[in-house]
Amino acid sequence: MNMVEIERALRQLRLSGIAETLSTRVMQAQVAQEPFLQTFAAMLQDELDRRRSRLTERRYKRSGLDEKVSLADFDWRFNPKLPRAACFELHTLKFIAEGSNALIVGKPGTGKSHIAKAIAYQATLGGHDVRYLEADAEFARYALASATERIGLLKEWVEPDLIILDDLFLARRISEHAAEVLQAIVHQRYKLRRAIVVTSNRVVQDWGRYLGDATMATTILDRLMHRCTMLEFEGKSYRLKEAAARIAIGTESS
Repeated sequence: MNMVEIERALRQLRLSGIAETLSTRVMQAQVAQEPFLQTFAAMLQDELDRRRSRLTERRYKRSGLDEKVSLADFDWRFNPKLPRAACFELHTLKFIAEGSNALIVGKPGTGKSHIAKAIAYQATLGGHDVRYLEADAEFARYALASATERIGLLKEWVEPDLIILDDLFLARRISEHAAEVLQAIVHQRYKLRRAIVVTSNRVVQDWGRYLGDATMATTILDRLMHRCTMLEFEGKSYRLKEAAARIAIGTESS
């Protein structure tokens, strides 16, 4: 077989990682006069790396995340009293293996969503199945869905290793159907010991008012907080800081 035929055979065997680096590896072996096994091992590693990269990218696309952020991107100096140690502990992902939860509550613009997204993205890199939801918007979609669609959505939100419910109660009150699906997610994931991260501007004492049912709020919080890390975010708004910076730049350029 010549090189063209070998590359064709590799693609038929779905060994695209080897196929893409084959000519380079052949030249490398010829120049360095490497033993066959050394060259073959490098080619196998190319295939493994390619497959791992594609799996990671598929997990990211399936997660619903709209950006790849990390804790390294975060400006910890702007709000030095944020619970940095607790954020990095969650970033280790041990809480996912333990089936624990995290509740991140605090003022708008203090970085709650950034931290949640960073944890979610790290989880995709770690091989976990993740779903990121802008909670109020997705629950509103659930409320408008048909009965069959609701079954599918609930299954999609219960099965992953980690689910992020971002900005819960952003619009304060949520519909009766949304409240019911929130209770179902928390209840079913609690039984299965699957992790949840919730971010919210609303203190837990007010959840009964936003759900329209104090008993339901107690039931949800009882399960959510049984195995849970509670993080409080206080401080100045990053968004207001960035907006002020943009206005200053615009003023200087005008």
